[in-house]
Amino acid sequence: MQHPPPQGDKPLLLAARDVTKTFDRTRALAGADFELAEGEIHGLLGANGAGKSTLSKIISGHHSFDSGEMLYRGQSIRLRNTRDALRIGIAIVMQETSLVPDLTVLENIFLPELGRPGRLDYAAMRERGRVILDSLGQSDSLPFDWKVRQLSSAQKQLVEIAKALGVGAKLIIFDEPTAALSPGEVSRLFDVMARLRETGRGLVFVSHRLEEVFSITDRVTVMREGRTVLKAHPTADLSQAELIRAMVGAELGAIYTEPHRQGEARHGPAILEVSHLAAQPQVKDVSFSVRAGEILGLGGLVGAGRSETVEAIFGLRPRSGGEVRLAGRDLRANDPQAAIRAGLGFVAEDRRTQNIVPDLSVKENLLLAHLGAHRGFLRGYQSRKRKVSELLQRLGLPEERLMDASMLNFSGGMQQKIIMARWLLLSPKVLILDEPTKGVDIGTRAGIYAMLRDIVAEGAAVIVVSSDFEELLGISDRIVVVSDGCTIADLPSAMLDEEKLTLLAAPRTSMAHNTAMLEHFAREHGGAGFWALVEEDRIICLNAVVANAALDPGFKAGEACVAAQTQIPRALSRREPIFVPEADNGRTTLLLPMRNSRGHDLGWVGLSLFPDAELPQPEAIKARIDSIAAAL
Repeated sequence: MQHPPPQGDKPLLLAARDVTKTFDRTRALAGADFELAEGEIHGLLGANGAGKSTLSKIISGHHSFDSGEMLYRGQSIRLRNTRDALRIGIAIVMQETSLVPDLTVLENIFLPELGRPGRLDYAAMRERGRVILDSLGQSDSLPFDWKVRQLSSAQKQLVEIAKALGVGAKLIIFDEPTAALSPGEVSRLFDVMARLRETGRGLVFVSHRLEEVFSITDRVTVMREGRTVLKAHPTADLSQAELIRAMVGAELGAIYTEPHRQGEARHGPAILEVSHLAAQPQVKDVSFSVRAGEILGLGGLVGAGRSETVEAIFGLRPRSGGEVRLAGRDLRANDPQAAIRAGLGFVAEDRRTQNIVPDLSVKENLLLAHLGAHRGFLRGYQSRKRKVSELLQRLGLPEERLMDASMLNFSGGMQQKIIMARWLLLSPKVLILDEPTKGVDIGTRAGIYAMLRDIVAEGAAVIVVSSDFEELLGISDRIVVVSDGCTIADLPSAMLDEEKLTLLAAPRTSMAHNTAMLEHFAREHGGAGFWALVEEDRIICLNAVVANAALDPGFKAGEACVAAQTQIPRALSRREPIFVPEADNGRTTLLLPMRNSRGHDLGWVGLSLFPDAELPQPEAIKARIDSIAAAL
């Protein structure tokens, strides 16, 4: 995304100077500096515990600061609460939205007005809401009468943004807004943010995803240990290595290694086999296997059924069909304790509600999985003492911290490492992790990836669910793609990139027009139509419709192969906008490129027919393809 850096003559919207903040005995901010100009998107970055969330909450009125100075539009301010912030035009869009689920979209957008005396003018509110959504280019994205609980994560984010605009916010903080969004939803959010920048608003973007920072921000400020270490630096003048160095204070090197590029010889036999798993309504037909010593990525968009799949495997969600076998034995449905004792570990997505018991000490949280696996009257903690010491050393956590009264005293990254260590204590055969690096900084991510490599090196298998396609590609040996509750593809990660993975993960419902097009081509002409990604001599099929089995191209949806293994090697090699006959003259195939309205490569559409058939004009086929691509 192209965006100009902020110009020197743009007025400052906000300036924070030498701000400090202490909670009990913890110094959260120790001299933070930050500035934001009108009409810019400013990245606020740092490792977990660096102070960026504290500074964001001070700017938005959630906390007051101890010392320092904060200027807004040239005037010194000291906010007492969020109402004060909203009154002067400062709002925050949190990762965990603050919406009321049982109120409608319209009522949530104008929530601050619901407590005012007098009758509400719903017609006027609806008109104002329409104007707000029009200004964001999202006029058809939100049904005003729906309850918020019916909305997707992306739609809830949009309601939060509309709510901020409803109170006339001039400064909007986006705190990890993309954590629960798919790549397509992130792109739409960035379009909205770009529109807000064009209207002169100042946006603060807090994120751990560096590729997003480089994509959307004009300047960045980096915090470390409560201090500003890089202030208002133009993003375009930084490399990723320089930004990481500023965040963690050291060179990290490559956080991904590529053991999966060395082939599959090092992997053992299949240790977990999932066959036609169903857990209605989200999981319909999922099949895959994972081998000892392998990292398997489970990819797909938010809502595709990935989390529900792993929950059904572990026994947290009732199965309605299919089989799960671990180490050659059937794994009982709906029985997490049996899964633990069989050698299956599971780190759920939501740390706070699914993994941590705040009222237990760190040691008790660490030993929770042990209690699930242990048989007998006593707790048997002593049997794990040596392993606990080894794990603490691996985590870099002093042993005396085991007796801390609450896990909430630790950063999110350290919490996640302790949760993973909980399962490593049991030496599981298979460890499933759902969004393991969600909301953690780059340094912690590197540490988590190192732990995963250690696990597979010891002979275990790992399954990772992640919405971060770069992460999946970087750590996985293979990737199984799930869409609309069904497995769509099972491919080596070396064959994929983010664009290919995004196309494979597209909801089958969104491919309705594409499928209808292929069906029309195949049935009208009595042949076979397909949509595929073609790169050099390799092909990945995204969709295929075969009306005549004699013209089967030699691949089906979700499969990958080399051109020579197909029935149409000459057409795949030449890729010309004409019907190309094969050497045996048994068929002739037209291949045409497909691009969307933004010029993105969407692969190739092919039509195979008998050479003696009445061949359609390539121009007519191309026109139909272009009309479908314009909607993608």
